[in-house]
Amino acid sequence: KEILEQQQKERNDNNFHGICMFCNGEFLGNRSVLLNHMARDHAFNIGLPDNIVNCNEFLCTLQKRLDNLQCLYCEKTFRDKNTLKDHMRKKQHRRINPKNREYDRFYVINYLELGKSWEEIQLEDDRELLDHQEDDWSDWEEHPMSAVCLFCEKQEETMEKLCVHMEDAHEFDLLKIKSELELNFYQQVKLVNFIRRQIHQCRCYGCHVKFKSKTDLRIHMEEAKHTSLLPERQTWDQPQYYFPTYENDTLLCTLSDSESDLTAQEQNGNIAIISEDTSKLCALKQSSILNRLLRHERLKN
Repeated sequence: KEILEQQQKERNDNNFHGICMFCNGEFLGNRSVLLNHMARDHAFNIGLPDNIVNCNEFLCTLQKRLDNLQCLYCEKTFRDKNTLKDHMRKKQHRRINPKNREYDRFYVINYLELGKSWEEIQLEDDRELLDHQEDDWSDWEEHPMSAVCLFCEKQEETMEKLCVHMEDAHEFDLLKIKSELELNFYQQVKLVNFIRRQIHQCRCYGCHVKFKSKTDLRIHMEEAKHTSLLPERQTWDQPQYYFPTYENDTLLCTLSDSESDLTAQEQNGNIAIISEDTSKLCALKQSSILNRLLRHERLKN
């Protein structure tokens, strides 16, 4: 009863004050503002805000682990903060360890039935589904995943609709750019990730001016016609943009990946061939193209 009362109190509390563990952004109002920000912008999802109780204590516990340079998922300790951040991003460890019972007291599900863990309760839910497996599912409708626009929050169910929106609303023709620059699938991925990164950082990739908000940036880019003003290829066609800015970016899954892309690349002689012969691993590492890329980056920096 006390837990449910505390949960309801936190749900209705609009005087919450918290700081994001990843970007140090300050959030006021309801706790859901901070939790949804971390899930949306940092792919750190600890569950629906309404299912959490004693939220301040929960966030302090997580922050303490990060301050001790400990990964929240695998719980390994690292030598510095940057190494920890890179590890959690690359290994997709921006989540908590579900086996760590220290977190149980922060989820209402663990108070539903004395002596039972959340795993046992979930298993019971699965058994209930199996008991009704003969039910009629003919009216089931699958909800397709939506891809989000590069410049605003607009979502569309298909790549075609999204491209039409970006062309009409932002004068950005992704299909035309792909055709004119003869982009293969991986180059499209890098271009999308580059634009996502610039927009996330509120920076215009046309003139490199940084703005206070995404709204100000979008207004500037549309008025100055900078949405279609892409920088030189070497600016965005870099290995670092293989990594998505947002986890589960559906737009990346809808990009064209046809055999003609590979054929065009082969004709241009730009295809990169990675050897599968690992019998001479040391020699392979020394001759790797990644070494040259790293040297180039060091010289450039």
